[in-house]
Amino acid sequence: MALYLLYETASGYSLFEAHGLDQIGQDTEAVRSSISDMNRFGKVVQLTAFHPFESALDALNQCNSVSEGLMTDELRNFLELNLPKVKEGKKAKFSLGVSEPKIGSISLKKQRFLVKPGDIEKAQLGLGHSYSRAKVKFNVNRVDNMVIQAIFLLDTLDKDINSFSMRVREWYSWHFPELVKIVNDNYLYARLVKLVEDKSKLVDDSLSALTDILGDEDKAKEVIEAGKASMGLSAVDLINVQMFAQRVMDLSEYRKKLYEYLVTKMNDIAPNLASLIGEVVGARLISHAGSLTNLAKCPSSTLQILGAEKALFRALKTKGNTPKYGLIFHSSFIGRASARNKGRMARYLANKCSIASRIDFLQEPNQREEEEGERKLDEEVTKTVTNGDAEEDGTAKKKKEEEQG
Repeated sequence: MALYLLYETASGYSLFEAHGLDQIGQDTEAVRSSISDMNRFGKVVQLTAFHPFESALDALNQCNSVSEGLMTDELRNFLELNLPKVKEGKKAKFSLGVSEPKIGSISLKKQRFLVKPGDIEKAQLGLGHSYSRAKVKFNVNRVDNMVIQAIFLLDTLDKDINSFSMRVREWYSWHFPELVKIVNDNYLYARLVKLVEDKSKLVDDSLSALTDILGDEDKAKEVIEAGKASMGLSAVDLINVQMFAQRVMDLSEYRKKLYEYLVTKMNDIAPNLASLIGEVVGARLISHAGSLTNLAKCPSSTLQILGAEKALFRALKTKGNTPKYGLIFHSSFIGRASARNKGRMARYLANKCSIASRIDFLQEPNQREEEEGERKLDEEVTKTVTNGDAEEDGTAKKKKEEEQG
Protein backbone atom coordinates (compact mmCIF):
# COMPACT_ATOMS: atom_id res chain seq x y z
CA MET A 1 0.00 0.00 0.00
CA ALA A 2 1.36 3.39 -1.00
CA LEU A 3 2.04 5.90 1.77
CA TYR A 4 1.65 9.65 1.21
CA LEU A 5 2.79 12.26 3.69
CA LEU A 6 1.16 15.69 4.08
CA TYR A 7 3.50 18.37 5.40
CA GLU A 8 2.38 21.91 6.24
CA THR A 9 5.04 24.58 5.89
CA ALA A 10 4.97 28.36 6.14
CA SER A 11 5.09 28.53 2.34
CA GLY A 12 2.37 26.02 1.48
CA TYR A 13 1.21 22.41 1.55
CA SER A 14 3.62 19.66 0.48
CA LEU A 15 2.69 16.10 -0.44
CA PHE A 16 5.39 13.43 -0.33
CA GLU A 17 5.31 9.80 -1.35
CA ALA A 18 7.27 7.28 0.73
CA HIS A 19 8.75 4.12 -0.84
CA GLY A 20 10.09 1.06 0.94
CA LEU A 21 9.73 2.19 4.54
CA ASP A 22 10.66 -0.53 7.01
CA GLN A 23 7.68 -0.73 9.37
CA ILE A 24 9.44 -3.15 11.71
CA GLY A 25 12.84 -1.53 11.95
CA GLN A 26 11.77 2.13 11.87
CA ASP A 27 12.29 2.51 15.62
CA THR A 28 15.89 1.34 15.53
CA GLU A 29 18.71 3.82 15.94
CA ALA A 30 20.26 2.93 12.56
CA VAL A 31 17.10 3.75 10.65
CA ARG A 32 16.61 7.02 12.54
CA SER A 33 20.18 8.15 11.88
CA SER A 34 19.81 7.35 8.15
CA ILE A 35 17.03 9.94 7.90
CA SER A 36 19.56 12.73 8.44
CA ASP A 37 21.42 11.59 5.33
CA MET A 38 19.82 13.52 2.45
CA ASN A 39 20.89 11.01 -0.21
CA ARG A 40 19.24 8.09 1.56
CA PHE A 41 16.19 10.15 2.55
CA GLY A 42 15.68 11.31 -1.05
CA LYS A 43 15.51 7.71 -2.25
CA VAL A 44 12.78 6.84 0.24
CA VAL A 45 10.69 10.06 0.29
CA GLN A 46 9.98 12.04 -2.87
CA LEU A 47 8.01 15.23 -3.40
CA THR A 48 4.77 14.63 -5.27
CA ALA A 49 3.06 18.05 -5.20
CA PHE A 50 3.34 21.48 -3.64
CA HIS A 51 0.63 24.11 -3.19
CA PRO A 52 1.99 27.58 -2.24
CA PHE A 53 -0.06 29.98 -0.12
CA GLU A 54 -1.22 33.14 -1.85
CA SER A 55 -0.30 35.55 0.98
CA ALA A 56 0.67 35.76 4.64
CA LEU A 57 -3.00 36.16 5.57
CA ASP A 58 -3.88 33.03 3.59
CA ALA A 59 -1.07 31.15 5.37
CA LEU A 60 -2.43 32.24 8.77
CA ASN A 61 -5.98 31.16 7.89
CA GLN A 62 -4.76 27.79 6.64
CA CYS A 63 -2.63 27.27 9.74
CA ASN A 64 -5.52 28.12 12.07
CA SER A 65 -7.85 25.77 10.21
CA VAL A 66 -5.36 22.90 10.40
CA SER A 67 -4.79 23.40 14.15
CA GLU A 68 -8.55 23.39 14.78
CA GLY A 69 -9.15 20.30 12.65
CA LEU A 70 -10.98 22.05 9.81
CA MET A 71 -10.54 20.94 6.20
CA THR A 72 -10.29 24.03 4.02
CA ASP A 73 -11.34 24.03 0.37
CA GLU A 74 -7.74 24.62 -0.73
CA LEU A 75 -6.45 21.61 1.20
CA ARG A 76 -9.30 19.38 0.05
CA ASN A 77 -8.78 20.33 -3.61
CA PHE A 78 -5.02 19.85 -3.24
CA LEU A 79 -5.45 16.33 -1.86
CA GLU A 80 -8.16 15.32 -4.33
CA LEU A 81 -6.05 16.51 -7.22
CA ASN A 82 -2.79 14.80 -6.24
CA LEU A 83 -3.84 11.64 -4.42
CA PRO A 84 -4.80 8.52 -6.44
CA LYS A 85 -8.46 8.35 -7.36
CA VAL A 86 -10.65 6.00 -5.34
CA LYS A 87 -13.59 4.35 -7.06
CA GLU A 88 -16.94 4.57 -5.33
CA GLY A 89 -17.50 1.58 -3.06
CA LYS A 90 -13.85 0.55 -3.27
CA LYS A 91 -11.27 0.74 -0.51
CA ALA A 92 -8.38 3.13 -1.01
CA LYS A 93 -5.08 1.51 -1.93
CA PHE A 94 -3.04 4.17 -0.19
CA SER A 95 -2.76 5.80 3.23
CA LEU A 96 -2.13 9.44 4.12
CA GLY A 97 0.14 10.41 6.98
CA VAL A 98 -0.35 13.78 8.70
CA SER A 99 1.45 15.55 11.52
CA GLU A 100 -1.66 17.23 12.99
CA PRO A 101 -3.87 14.69 14.84
CA LYS A 102 -7.07 16.66 14.24
CA ILE A 103 -6.59 16.57 10.48
CA GLY A 104 -6.09 12.81 10.70
CA SER A 105 -9.61 12.41 12.07
CA ILE A 106 -11.14 14.03 8.96
CA SER A 107 -12.22 11.59 6.22
CA LEU A 108 -11.68 12.54 3.14
CA LYS A 109 3.23 14.34 -11.32
CA LYS A 110 5.84 15.86 -9.69
CA GLN A 111 6.23 19.66 -9.45
CA ARG A 112 9.22 21.98 -9.48
CA PHE A 113 9.24 25.27 -7.64
CA LEU A 114 11.81 28.00 -7.04
CA VAL A 115 12.37 29.67 -3.66
CA LYS A 116 14.86 32.44 -3.00
CA PRO A 117 17.38 31.89 -0.20
CA GLY A 118 15.99 33.09 3.13
CA ASP A 119 12.35 33.17 1.99
CA ILE A 120 11.47 30.00 3.88
CA GLU A 121 12.92 31.35 7.16
CA LYS A 122 11.11 34.69 6.77
CA ALA A 123 7.83 32.95 5.97
CA GLN A 124 8.20 30.65 8.99
CA LEU A 125 8.96 33.58 11.32
CA GLY A 126 6.08 35.73 10.07
CA LEU A 127 3.60 32.88 10.14
CA GLY A 128 4.76 31.85 13.62
CA HIS A 129 4.16 35.34 15.01
CA SER A 130 0.77 35.68 13.30
CA TYR A 131 -0.36 32.26 14.41
CA SER A 132 0.72 32.86 18.02
CA ARG A 133 -1.16 36.16 18.16
CA ALA A 134 -4.27 34.58 16.67
CA LYS A 135 -4.04 31.59 19.01
CA VAL A 136 -4.02 33.72 22.16
CA LYS A 137 -6.53 36.17 20.60
CA PHE A 138 -3.97 38.98 20.99
CA ASN A 139 -4.91 42.52 20.06
CA VAL A 140 -2.60 45.41 20.92
CA ASN A 141 -5.59 47.73 21.22
CA ARG A 142 -7.57 45.39 23.46
CA VAL A 143 -5.25 43.94 26.09
CA ASP A 144 -7.71 43.42 28.92
CA ASN A 145 -5.02 41.66 30.94
CA MET A 146 -3.45 45.09 31.55
CA VAL A 147 -6.73 46.30 33.04
CA ILE A 148 -6.91 43.24 35.30
CA GLN A 149 -3.37 43.81 36.60
CA ALA A 150 -3.97 47.55 37.02
CA ILE A 151 -7.16 47.16 39.08
CA PHE A 152 -5.49 44.53 41.28
CA LEU A 153 -2.55 46.85 41.88
CA LEU A 154 -4.88 49.81 42.49
CA ASP A 155 -6.78 47.92 45.21
CA THR A 156 -3.51 46.78 46.78
CA LEU A 157 -2.13 50.33 46.76
CA ASP A 158 -5.31 51.66 48.40
CA LYS A 159 -4.90 49.19 51.29
CA ASP A 160 -1.17 49.81 51.64
CA ILE A 161 -1.45 53.60 51.48
CA ASN A 162 -4.22 53.59 54.07
CA SER A 163 -2.19 51.32 56.38
CA PHE A 164 1.01 53.34 55.96
CA SER A 165 -0.84 56.63 56.45
CA MET A 166 -2.27 55.40 59.75
CA ARG A 167 1.26 54.47 60.82
CA VAL A 168 2.54 57.96 59.90
CA ARG A 169 -0.30 59.57 61.85
CA GLU A 170 0.32 57.43 64.91
CA TRP A 171 4.07 57.90 64.76
CA TYR A 172 4.06 61.67 64.22
CA SER A 173 1.28 62.18 66.78
CA TRP A 174 3.78 61.55 69.55
CA HIS A 175 5.41 64.79 68.47
CA PHE A 176 2.45 66.84 67.13
CA PRO A 177 -0.85 65.23 68.28
CA GLU A 178 -3.05 68.23 67.42
CA LEU A 179 -2.35 67.94 63.68
CA VAL A 180 -4.45 64.77 63.36
CA LYS A 181 -7.70 66.59 64.19
CA ILE A 182 -6.92 69.51 61.88
CA VAL A 183 -5.97 67.56 58.75
CA ASN A 184 -8.08 64.51 57.81
CA ASP A 185 -6.66 63.74 54.37
CA ASN A 186 -3.83 61.19 54.51
CA TYR A 187 -1.89 62.60 51.56
CA LEU A 188 -2.02 66.17 52.85
CA TYR A 189 -1.01 64.94 56.31
CA ALA A 190 2.08 63.24 54.87
CA ARG A 191 3.00 66.41 52.96
CA LEU A 192 2.66 68.47 56.15
CA VAL A 193 4.85 66.03 58.07
CA LYS A 194 7.48 66.43 55.38
CA LEU A 195 7.20 70.23 55.46
CA VAL A 196 6.85 70.90 59.20
CA GLU A 197 9.41 68.42 60.53
CA ASP A 198 9.88 69.96 64.00
CA LYS A 199 6.79 71.73 65.35
CA SER A 200 8.95 74.22 67.22
CA LYS A 201 10.06 75.65 63.86
CA LEU A 202 6.49 76.65 62.91
CA VAL A 203 6.41 80.43 62.62
CA ASP A 204 4.25 82.94 60.81
CA ASP A 205 6.62 82.85 57.83
CA SER A 206 5.46 79.27 57.16
CA LEU A 207 1.91 80.44 56.45
CA SER A 208 2.28 80.66 52.67
CA ALA A 209 3.84 77.17 52.37
CA LEU A 210 1.12 75.66 54.57
CA THR A 211 -1.59 77.44 52.57
CA ASP A 212 -0.22 76.00 49.31
CA ILE A 213 -0.56 72.48 50.70
CA LEU A 214 -3.87 72.83 52.53
CA GLY A 215 -5.52 75.26 50.14
CA ASP A 216 -7.08 77.08 53.09
CA GLU A 217 -5.42 79.97 54.91
CA ASP A 218 -7.57 79.56 58.03
CA LYS A 219 -6.47 75.95 58.42
CA ALA A 220 -2.85 76.98 57.90
CA LYS A 221 -3.15 79.52 60.72
CA GLU A 222 -4.78 76.86 62.88
CA VAL A 223 -1.82 74.54 62.30
CA ILE A 224 0.64 77.29 63.30
CA GLU A 225 -1.29 78.09 66.47
CA ALA A 226 -1.56 74.41 67.36
CA GLY A 227 2.18 74.00 66.87
CA LYS A 228 2.93 76.80 69.32
CA ALA A 229 0.67 75.33 72.01
CA SER A 230 1.25 71.63 71.27
CA MET A 231 1.51 69.19 74.18
CA GLY A 232 3.50 66.61 72.19
CA LEU A 233 6.90 65.26 73.08
CA SER A 234 10.12 66.72 71.80
CA ALA A 235 11.53 65.74 68.42
CA VAL A 236 12.76 62.14 68.56
CA ASP A 237 13.77 60.11 65.48
CA LEU A 238 12.06 62.55 63.13
CA ILE A 239 14.39 61.52 60.31
CA ASN A 240 12.71 58.12 60.01
CA VAL A 241 9.27 59.71 60.16
CA GLN A 242 10.26 62.08 57.35
CA MET A 243 11.52 59.23 55.18
CA PHE A 244 8.40 57.19 55.79
CA ALA A 245 6.16 60.17 54.99
CA GLN A 246 8.05 60.63 51.71
CA ARG A 247 7.39 56.98 50.82
CA VAL A 248 3.69 57.48 51.49
CA MET A 249 3.68 60.57 49.25
CA ASP A 250 5.44 58.66 46.45
CA LEU A 251 2.92 55.82 46.69
CA SER A 252 0.04 58.30 46.58
CA GLU A 253 1.49 59.98 43.48
CA TYR A 254 1.95 56.63 41.78
CA ARG A 255 -1.62 55.70 42.69
CA LYS A 256 -2.90 58.79 40.88
CA LYS A 257 -0.87 57.94 37.77
CA LEU A 258 -2.08 54.33 37.89
CA TYR A 259 -5.69 55.50 38.08
CA GLU A 260 -5.18 57.74 35.03
CA TYR A 261 -3.64 54.77 33.20
CA LEU A 262 -6.62 52.59 34.14
CA VAL A 263 -9.07 55.20 32.84
CA THR A 264 -7.18 55.43 29.55
CA LYS A 265 -7.04 51.65 29.08
CA MET A 266 -10.73 51.21 29.92
CA ASN A 267 -11.66 53.85 27.34
CA ASP A 268 -9.59 51.92 24.78
CA ILE A 269 -10.79 48.41 25.68
CA ALA A 270 -14.36 48.86 26.91
CA PRO A 271 -15.49 52.46 26.28
CA ASN A 272 -19.21 51.66 26.44
CA LEU A 273 -18.96 49.75 29.71
CA ALA A 274 -16.74 52.47 31.21
CA SER A 275 -19.12 55.28 30.25
CA LEU A 276 -22.09 53.32 31.57
CA ILE A 277 -20.89 52.09 34.96
CA GLY A 278 -17.54 53.83 35.49
CA GLU A 279 -13.95 52.84 34.83
CA VAL A 280 -13.19 51.31 38.23
CA VAL A 281 -16.38 49.24 38.55
CA GLY A 282 -16.08 48.16 34.91
CA ALA A 283 -12.46 47.10 35.47
CA ARG A 284 -13.48 45.12 38.56
CA LEU A 285 -16.15 43.31 36.53
CA ILE A 286 -13.63 42.41 33.82
CA SER A 287 -11.11 41.31 36.44
CA HIS A 288 -13.62 39.14 38.29
CA ALA A 289 -14.87 37.54 35.08
CA GLY A 290 -11.29 36.86 33.95
CA SER A 291 -11.41 38.77 30.67
CA LEU A 292 -13.66 40.93 28.54
CA THR A 293 -14.46 37.82 26.51
CA ASN A 294 -15.77 35.97 29.57
CA LEU A 295 -17.72 39.04 30.69
CA ALA A 296 -19.37 39.34 27.27
CA LYS A 297 -20.42 35.70 27.50
CA CYS A 298 -22.05 36.17 30.91
CA PRO A 299 -25.84 36.56 30.97
CA SER A 300 -27.16 39.61 32.76
CA SER A 301 -28.34 37.50 35.72
CA THR A 302 -24.76 36.31 36.30
CA LEU A 303 -23.31 39.78 35.83
CA GLN A 304 -25.77 41.14 38.38
CA ILE A 305 -24.40 39.01 41.24
CA LEU A 306 -20.79 38.88 40.03
CA GLY A 307 -18.68 39.27 43.16
CA ALA A 308 -21.34 37.94 45.55
CA GLU A 309 -20.72 34.24 44.96
CA LYS A 310 -20.20 33.43 48.64
CA ALA A 311 -23.48 35.06 49.62
CA LEU A 312 -25.25 33.27 46.77
CA PHE A 313 -24.05 29.78 47.71
CA ARG A 314 -24.67 30.47 51.40
CA ALA A 315 -28.25 31.49 50.54
CA LEU A 316 -28.74 28.37 48.42
CA LYS A 317 -27.35 26.19 51.21
CA THR A 318 -29.49 27.74 53.94
CA LYS A 319 -32.48 28.28 51.59
CA GLY A 320 -32.45 31.99 52.34
CA ASN A 321 -32.79 35.06 50.15
CA THR A 322 -30.27 35.25 47.33
CA PRO A 323 -28.21 38.46 46.90
CA LYS A 324 -29.58 41.12 44.56
CA TYR A 325 -26.26 42.63 43.49
CA GLY A 326 -22.51 42.11 43.59
CA LEU A 327 -19.81 44.43 42.29
CA ILE A 328 -22.31 46.66 40.46
CA PHE A 329 -23.57 47.81 43.88
CA HIS A 330 -20.73 50.38 43.82
CA SER A 331 -22.33 52.09 40.82
CA SER A 332 -23.86 55.51 41.46
CA PHE A 333 -27.08 54.41 39.76
CA ILE A 334 -27.86 51.89 42.51
CA GLY A 335 -26.84 54.37 45.20
CA ARG A 336 -29.36 56.89 43.88
CA ALA A 337 -32.22 54.37 43.95
CA SER A 338 -34.40 53.93 47.00
CA ALA A 339 -33.89 50.93 49.28
CA ARG A 340 -36.88 49.01 47.97
CA ASN A 341 -35.88 49.63 44.33
CA LYS A 342 -32.18 48.76 44.55
CA GLY A 343 -32.79 45.20 43.38
CA ARG A 344 -34.84 46.39 40.43
CA MET A 345 -32.18 48.94 39.50
CA ALA A 346 -29.43 46.31 39.81
CA ARG A 347 -31.30 44.04 37.41
CA TYR A 348 -31.85 46.87 34.93
CA LEU A 349 -28.22 48.01 35.19
CA ALA A 350 -26.94 44.45 34.72
CA ASN A 351 -28.94 44.18 31.48
CA LYS A 352 -27.37 47.37 30.14
CA CYS A 353 -23.86 46.34 31.25
CA SER A 354 -24.26 42.98 29.54
CA ILE A 355 -25.20 44.71 26.28
CA ALA A 356 -22.34 47.22 26.62
CA SER A 357 -19.74 44.53 27.27
CA ARG A 358 -20.85 42.59 24.18
CA ILE A 359 -20.72 45.73 22.05
CA ASP A 360 -17.19 46.44 23.32
CA PHE A 361 -16.10 42.87 22.63
CA LEU A 362 -17.54 42.61 19.12
CA GLN A 363 -16.95 46.06 17.68
CA GLU A 364 -13.74 47.80 16.70
CA PRO A 365 -11.77 49.51 19.51
CA ASN A 366 -12.49 53.11 20.53
CA GLN A 367 -16.08 53.10 19.25
CA ARG A 368 -18.80 54.26 21.60
CA GLU A 369 -22.39 53.25 21.06
CA GLU A 370 -23.86 53.63 24.52
CA GLU A 371 -24.61 57.36 24.74
CA GLU A 372 -28.27 56.65 24.03
CA GLY A 373 -28.30 53.74 26.47
CA GLU A 374 -26.66 55.89 29.13
CA ARG A 375 -29.27 58.61 28.64
CA LYS A 376 -32.09 56.08 28.92
CA LEU A 377 -30.48 54.64 32.04
CA ASP A 378 -30.38 58.08 33.65
CA GLU A 379 -34.06 58.52 32.84
CA GLU A 380 -34.88 55.10 34.29
CA VAL A 381 -32.96 55.89 37.50
CA THR A 382 -34.76 59.20 37.89
CA LYS A 383 -38.08 57.51 37.25
CA THR A 384 -37.32 54.72 39.73
CA VAL A 385 -36.19 57.14 42.43
CA THR A 386 -39.26 59.32 41.92
CA ASN A 387 -41.65 56.37 41.92
CA GLY A 388 -39.92 54.86 44.94
CA ASP A 389 -40.21 58.08 46.93
CA ALA A 390 -43.85 58.47 45.87
CA GLU A 391 -44.67 54.89 46.87
CA GLU A 392 -42.97 55.36 50.23
CA ASP A 393 -44.85 58.63 50.82
CA GLY A 394 -48.12 56.95 49.83
CA THR A 395 -47.50 54.00 52.12
CA ALA A 396 -46.60 56.26 55.05
CA LYS A 397 -49.68 58.46 54.44
CA LYS A 398 -51.98 55.40 54.24
CA LYS A 399 -50.54 53.96 57.43
CA LYS A 400 -51.00 57.29 59.21
CA GLU A 401 -54.66 57.48 58.09
CA GLU A 402 -55.27 53.93 59.35
CA GLU A 403 -53.77 54.79 62.72
CA GLN A 404 -55.95 57.91 62.98
CA GLY A 405 -59.04 56.01 61.89
